[in-house]
Amino acid sequence: MNPLETRGRSRIVLWLLLAAAIILYGFPFVYLLLTSFKTPLDAIAVPPSVFPEVLTLENYVSALAREGVPAALINSVVTAVISTALSLVLAVPAAYAITRFRTPSGRVFVVAALVTRMVPTIAVGAPLVEIMRSLGVTDTSFGLALAHTTISLPLSIWLMASFFEAVPDELGEAAQIDGCSRPQAMVRVVLPLVSGGLAVTAIFAFLASWNEFLFALLLTSVRAQTTPVVIANFQSQFGLDWGGMTALAAVYSIPVILLTLFLQRHIVAGLTLGAVKG
Repeated sequence: MNPLETRGRSRIVLWLLLAAAIILYGFPFVYLLLTSFKTPLDAIAVPPSVFPEVLTLENYVSALAREGVPAALINSVVTAVISTALSLVLAVPAAYAITRFRTPSGRVFVVAALVTRMVPTIAVGAPLVEIMRSLGVTDTSFGLALAHTTISLPLSIWLMASFFEAVPDELGEAAQIDGCSRPQAMVRVVLPLVSGGLAVTAIFAFLASWNEFLFALLLTSVRAQTTPVVIANFQSQFGLDWGGMTALAAVYSIPVILLTLFLQRHIVAGLTLGAVKG
């Protein structure tokens, strides 16, 4: 068989597999969007239908008008922003010190940080409740952000360490020769070079807080309740209010989509930052 024909068939098979993967991955979200435009009775119909018989915005109007929903959306944004900021403020100097000093204890620390990601969140849920109660930050956005930081910080340190590894030590040393201290060299020279890595880390930290449910359920009750908890409490006279849940979930997805599009250029640059060395 002609090598060109073989390559062409392989490419066709690859594109078909890619299209199938995209369809399988994207169908749940597409189904969520379609359900959000169904009438309340159509949303709970058995058997369910993929496409709505009648398009309506009733679910969006009722979901956004429900008591507590606007406050929950604001709480989600505030909590995620605080958690992301805390993760970056703590992860950047920690990762920089690990990659520049390269001590055995630093390598152990990175491994230990990753091991903490393997601990189920439910295992630390009860201790966190007691800690937050003793600190007086229960049912506050700041207290919930602290809890979310425990989830995102280990991954943030590991990601930033991998990005800092791609920056030659000589750049920081040259800045120090020119009169910069080590922290100044990190801020003025190294961080601008890993801006893509910062964007990637910020996205992961933001998503870790934005999508978190268990800590939000345990640590909040009224004042700091976030949108995932509010969505889980949607009820109607027929049971779960699927129309309202899907409508609010679709609205809740918008900030993450916009943030990803806004940082897309930096994210692509960050993902390829350490691909080539030497």
